[in-house]
Amino acid sequence: MNTFLRSLRPNQFRLIAAVARLGKLSLAADACAMTTPAASRMLAEIETQLGAVLFERTPKGMLTTPAGDVLSNQARKLVHDIDQMSKDFAAHLDGTGGSVRVGAVTGGALGVLIPAILELHRHAPLVDVSLDVASSAQLMRGLEAGEYDFTLSRLGPNDNSRGLDIYPAGSESVAFMVRRGHPVAGCGVVRLRELRDYLWTMQDRGAPIRHALEIAFHEEGADIPARLIKTASVVAIMSMLRHSDVIAVVTEEVADLLLSPPYNADLVLLNTARPIAIEPYYILCPCDRLLSAAAQRLLDHVRDQVST
Repeated sequence: MNTFLRSLRPNQFRLIAAVARLGKLSLAADACAMTTPAASRMLAEIETQLGAVLFERTPKGMLTTPAGDVLSNQARKLVHDIDQMSKDFAAHLDGTGGSVRVGAVTGGALGVLIPAILELHRHAPLVDVSLDVASSAQLMRGLEAGEYDFTLSRLGPNDNSRGLDIYPAGSESVAFMVRRGHPVAGCGVVRLRELRDYLWTMQDRGAPIRHALEIAFHEEGADIPARLIKTASVVAIMSMLRHSDVIAVVTEEVADLLLSPPYNADLVLLNTARPIAIEPYYILCPCDRLLSAAAQRLLDHVRDQVST
């Protein structure tokens, strides 16, 4: 009996579940795309092999016996799992399901990747997307370790670009943000050397935004500010802006997010004498890995965002 149970086929489980659910053999046969005689023979064979009656035949229909309850309950679960497996596999193949893990620098996440993810979910809401926002160095290590399908990040001088498909994605600019009551909030155009003695917050050495700022100070003949709190956390930056006269170094994408509806933060941007550009970031995708259909769909949406 145990050997026979282990050898039952999915269509046999499907018939048992259908008879238990519908109570009539003819309806169960239709639900299983079988003729009634074929369904009757299949059910009779199952009961004979098991040596147990699964259904009581009554004038009002077929009722499960205690043995039938046990088998039909398990059959219902198995049929559901098989159907779900089929749906999940089909969704994986056509990109409407499955999972994607991506990473991006802050500007790439806000300006490109998040709009692309939202567009993907409008068409494929079952795709499970994981997004990491981190530095290019962290993202490159994750990409090399196979943790990401692709990233929007920069290549460092020591990064190996061989084995990567590289597409231009975008660039970022530096913005200086202060609370509305800051002493220099309404001073018009300001120069970096005039701001050097204030408290600043920016990323640590090695970060592209920090490097761009260091160059800008150097070109104005000034040293980097001495009063400096180093952090890349937007939450920490927001807290400092709320409680102090700090000058926060952020990307224009972060500034736009905070100053636009629905947030409308009570902050202002300083007007510097000239713009400060950060080196561009790229779509980095390992060329030796086959993307899933869901990851490819997201990558296509990212490229659409970049090209607009």
